Amino acid sequence: MHDDPTIGDVRAAAERIAPHIHRTPVATCAAIDHIAGAALHFKCEHLQKVGAFKARGATNAVFSLAEDQAAHGVCTHSSGNHAAALARAAALRGIPAHIVMPSTAPPVKRAAVAGYGAAITGCEPTLEAREATLARVQEATGAIFIHPYDDPRVIAGQGTAALELLEQAPGLEVVLVPVGGGGLASGTTIAVRAASPETEVWGAEPAGADDAFRSLRDGRRYPSVDPRTVADGLRTALSDRTFRILSGGLAGIVTVDEPTIIRAMRLLWERAKLLVEPSAAVPLAALLAEPGRFHGRRVGIILSGGNVDLDRLPW
Repeated sequence: MHDDPTIGDVRAAAERIAPHIHRTPVATCAAIDHIAGAALHFKCEHLQKVGAFKARGATNAVFSLAEDQAAHGVCTHSSGNHAAALARAAALRGIPAHIVMPSTAPPVKRAAVAGYGAAITGCEPTLEAREATLARVQEATGAIFIHPYDDPRVIAGQGTAALELLEQAPGLEVVLVPVGGGGLASGTTIAVRAASPETEVWGAEPAGADDAFRSLRDGRRYPSVDPRTVADGLRTALSDRTFRILSGGLAGIVTVDEPTIIRAMRLLWERAKLLVEPSAAVPLAALLAEPGRFHGRRVGIILSGGNVDLDRLPW
């Protein structure tokens, strides 16, 4: 028996997190519509708290905990947006947050996590080191582990973005979402299939990190081995849970090359004035790469985040 989240869990999450997050706007851009040959509606999660959709899942997970569970705080390993989101949610609830961050984590992200008052423990940049360090932190503190995406409370929280999008832009024929570990894509799939069953959900993934595309194609879950992409948020692999949810719910995954991702990101900056990170541009890149598939359709795109290193822009 799986404890995968349901639409009821997504709706409960929406209510639970409403006081603590932004209901982000939906933007349109006639110039990009003309280039893409479709009517696009951009859900601006780059304007979310901590600059990414991750605030939704982390906040839902933290505020779902019973008092006795929450007393010892929460912990996770993350080099980026989930770390900041969990640290912020814990601060809001007044409980400790313990974050294991690899030595390669961008200094700006480390500073953001520290700014929310979390205790940071460094480790080597391998999954083994992250997990071993986290196990020691957990043993020492008794904190509850909140996984970045392999957690039903996190997935339910991420699905709230799609629920809002469907209310803000009714009649969407397609929702396009980036795929990394699959938390956002899973939450989106659950929300859209229940709230607007006629709407297709498509994933978008860098060709240099296409483990989810291959996993769904072959019906078996592949790890992410040496992913090469500017979309650093999409280098993780699916979990058993997200693989299961996406296998049953996605219409498909479109993979895109690096020049198309950078072109899409630049278009969003230049034409729409939407300052997104590379991962958030991948769904628009998918639409540019396969225009025939989405031509003339009403498409919702979840812009997942805007945490860009301004000293390292891809152009």
